[in-house]
Amino acid sequence: MRRFLLLYATQKGQAKAIAEEICEKAFAHGFSADLHCISESDKYDLKTETAPLVVVVSTTGTGDPPDTARKFVKEIQDKALPIDFFAHLRYGLLGLGDSEYTYFCNGGKIIDKRLQELGAQHFYDTGHADDCVGLELVVEPWINGLWAALTKHFMSSREKERNEALKMASNASQRMEPVKPELLYIESQVELLRLDDPGRKDSEVQEQNAVNRDQSSAPTAESQSSLTHSIPPLSQASLSIPALPPEYLQVHLQESVGQEESQASVTSVDPIFQVPISKAVQLTTNDAIKTTLLVELDISKTDFSYQPGDAFNVICPNSDSEVQNLLERLQLTDRREYCVLLKIKADTKKKGAALPQHIPEGRSLQFILTWCLEIRAVPKKALLRALVDYTSDGIEKRRLQELCSRQGAADYSRFVRDAHASVLDLLLAFPSCQPPLSLLLEHLPKLQPRPYSCASSNLSHPGKLHFIFNIVEFLSNTTVEVLRKGVCTGWLAMVVAPILHPNTRVSPAEDGKAPAPEISICPRTTNFFHLPSDPSAPIIMVGPGTGIAPFIGFLQHREKLQEQHPEGHFGATWLFFGCRHKDRDYLFREELRHFHKRGILTHLKVSFSRDAPVGEEAAPVKYVQDNIQLHSEQVARVLLNESGYIYVCG
Repeated sequence: MRRFLLLYATQKGQAKAIAEEICEKAFAHGFSADLHCISESDKYDLKTETAPLVVVVSTTGTGDPPDTARKFVKEIQDKALPIDFFAHLRYGLLGLGDSEYTYFCNGGKIIDKRLQELGAQHFYDTGHADDCVGLELVVEPWINGLWAALTKHFMSSREKERNEALKMASNASQRMEPVKPELLYIESQVELLRLDDPGRKDSEVQEQNAVNRDQSSAPTAESQSSLTHSIPPLSQASLSIPALPPEYLQVHLQESVGQEESQASVTSVDPIFQVPISKAVQLTTNDAIKTTLLVELDISKTDFSYQPGDAFNVICPNSDSEVQNLLERLQLTDRREYCVLLKIKADTKKKGAALPQHIPEGRSLQFILTWCLEIRAVPKKALLRALVDYTSDGIEKRRLQELCSRQGAADYSRFVRDAHASVLDLLLAFPSCQPPLSLLLEHLPKLQPRPYSCASSNLSHPGKLHFIFNIVEFLSNTTVEVLRKGVCTGWLAMVVAPILHPNTRVSPAEDGKAPAPEISICPRTTNFFHLPSDPSAPIIMVGPGTGIAPFIGFLQHREKLQEQHPEGHFGATWLFFGCRHKDRDYLFREELRHFHKRGILTHLKVSFSRDAPVGEEAAPVKYVQDNIQLHSEQVARVLLNESGYIYVCG
């Protein structure tokens, strides 16, 4: 069996799921994948690795490698490494990203570039998958082409060894041209035919084509496609559907003795702090399009520390109503308090199967669905494929097959991914689908904590931490139109409701009229979004909407520093802020005017995108970018001539 090393660097589980898919498919193509997280450096050694390397890398933040890759990236960026350190290495890399962000797929690009600087060479061209349009548009053809590229690599390696043995020629290696994914689909199919048992019949494809014939002529009153209904040509097409993901979890629900459970049971690599909310203020008027809240946390009795520009994570639960609806749909409402006990199925075909680390041992089903699993996550095609086998109705079964098929990619994007459908939406839309609990525990990703920027300075507010957020609201229209709120912002809004005051600095929690609610937070890995170490350096801050949050912390910090060092030299500060309406959602208006009046904020440039000019006055600048362009000469001078810094958030 031809072996290759398969590494993944994941933040939310996407890269890991894709790497596991590659690992599962490898055997059918005559390969053995040695699968590891890139952080598990004790299980592989690239310095001595002779097999080809395949890497799947996601991107997090504003273009950073995922947390699991930080140590690896730091090690390979050591400037003392020689330029031929990885000259023996041949690799292919798949980067995941979102083109809505400036540094698209930058996590993968950082690793890709550095491997080449250290002498490694491609045996297969790098793929960049875009979550904005659908990762599968690049991921699927990239994986399809991988097998022919690996085959070509191994054949080339054997030929090279044979020639060297015969000729005993120069040992200078000939550079191998990387193979392009788009040229390899036919080659990979030929390789599949060669590896398959010639007498084997693909019963699944035969069965599917029979379903196609039976149902393509069935009359229907619907003339438009939807989540549950397709139209020609898809409804009449023969489908190429993914292989069935092997099941690997065995679940036992054990009656509980009523143990108490808390957020502290949530798994986290970082320390978790449970802190009270000391204040909550609505920053926008009631007629604003978005509702923005400021929340103050009391961290005085913890070891939590921060500096302006830092961010932190809020550990949040899923919506109670959605959890209850899911339990009802799974017919497990009466066992919601039962403990979930997991073990690996003895007969599983999943290579390297392991218990999910984000599901704590011995917790109740209610707790796991509430605090551990992202039940709002858009279902991957692998989950749709798995649901097919638990669907009894022929029409529903066919539609699920279409949605996970190559031919149904456009429908999957439109009705599942772009519609933000959840597993609950799918189960409600396909009532004959009756999956076991184990299937959801296998496929649903970890419920991720949500990051927020610190909107305060510990010099200005000792023992306190401020952050702001918009209450996210959106229409979900998968089967029935429903108004949903963001998982975290909807929950936070509910938590602070008893102590919320509109546009005031007073809070009932301070008055002692209501107990202070508590939430759990944890620090994020230190970033570089901090004030310059030299206070004389000028800074430009661009923060539309809630993007102003870290800059409030910057200005509070700068004010205290100037009070402490009245003779010090402090550089100019520019702030470009924008919102819709001056009188509805101009966040921190009084604070900004205060900073501007005192000279802490040298230049305040504000835009209002929805306000019309009054009377005969000139049309106001609508957007932040318009204001920057209007002052482009000064901005250029600050950055190019005065060695200034520019910060963008939002």
